[in-house]
Amino acid sequence: MTEPLRLGIAGLGTVGAGVVKIIRQKAALLTERTGRPITISAVAARNRDKDRGVSLSDYAWEDDAVALAKRDDVDVFVELIGGSDGPAKAATEAALTAGKDVVTANKAMLAHHGQALAQLAEDNGCVLRFEAAVAGGIPVIKALTEGLAGNDITQVMGVMNGTCNYILTRMENAGLSYDQAFDEADKLGYLEADPELDVGGIDAGHKLALLAAIAYGTQVAFDAVELEGIGKVSIADIRQAADMGYKIKLLGVCRMTGRGLEQRMAPCLVPATSPLGQLDGGTNMVMIEGDQVGQIVMRGAGAGEGPTASAVMGDVMDIARGTRLSTFGQPASSLKLVTAAQVATPAPYYLRMGLIDKPGALAKVATALGEAGISINRMRQYDQTNDAAPVLIVTHKTTRAALDIALVAMNATGVVAGDPVALRIESV
Repeated sequence: MTEPLRLGIAGLGTVGAGVVKIIRQKAALLTERTGRPITISAVAARNRDKDRGVSLSDYAWEDDAVALAKRDDVDVFVELIGGSDGPAKAATEAALTAGKDVVTANKAMLAHHGQALAQLAEDNGCVLRFEAAVAGGIPVIKALTEGLAGNDITQVMGVMNGTCNYILTRMENAGLSYDQAFDEADKLGYLEADPELDVGGIDAGHKLALLAAIAYGTQVAFDAVELEGIGKVSIADIRQAADMGYKIKLLGVCRMTGRGLEQRMAPCLVPATSPLGQLDGGTNMVMIEGDQVGQIVMRGAGAGEGPTASAVMGDVMDIARGTRLSTFGQPASSLKLVTAAQVATPAPYYLRMGLIDKPGALAKVATALGEAGISINRMRQYDQTNDAAPVLIVTHKTTRAALDIALVAMNATGVVAGDPVALRIESV
């Protein structure tokens, strides 16, 4: 009989417990599909006594993840601890150095240390797989590294943080303010321990950086991702976007240009009738454009026990079958250093501002836009609230650099109350 593939699982939170459940409940199916049994030798977590809804009595226990990674009876180290450094990184390095394959769901660790870990894996003849780190149950890593490997990728775009999509959806559907929707998401347990990882776009930015590395054969460059969270999006923006036929989404976009790699994670307007516009709740969606295949759209659960554990098991089963792939789809030594480029692809923009009741206020704003080379497509003025009148402007296509110049000029006019909100409009 073929020898079993023996796992050591570090981290027994929601996802880790989900992986244990799949292995216990679907043992026969896993063996049929891989040609060998998949078993668990040992596990590690902070609390040995916690009830995780699944029996762990059949497995050895390690208090130290590094010790687990070095065990002789572990073939694949499954890292589900989380965090960019600390125990997760130390244990992953220990496993790879010991010649063990690694499966991880840790986007933060890979976004910050992906190149070094990929090189370490290859130096030791190991594979490092991370399907569960991006978009939960959606097999987007496998799509890029395998199914679409014969394409030059022209663009990757998507909604990659279910918490942000939930908040924006609740604001629209229930008429909640940002703070109300945030509190609701928090009570439901959707937010990270540090909420800024979600609402600040950091979590989704980690995922975008990993996808960009695979799509364009570059070293992971999270520091080059332009990040903007959803904290400035108001219920007024949600309603006014809807009036114009748009939805607001935290949207990640990466593309290779003649100037370098553009990577952006920011709230944008998308057509309400588009696949992204119809994406509700905590669901994720990734759209990939290839020169041969055209546009591929993948949609599914972006988090949760079942979807993420499913992605972990997909990687484990590939290893059981003998599939050996480079971490980012090609040898780590061949990945190019990123030449980062600010997003300069022209697009229309949505602007919302409050104008102080002064003669010629609107003309001053129009002049600031015109002097920056920006023309106005549509404009609406609403009834005055407090000391300012809300004004909505949709521009014709322009660059963010030109818009930034106009925004500085607007603020210098003395007729704009507070900072204007500026959101890019994507045609998808």
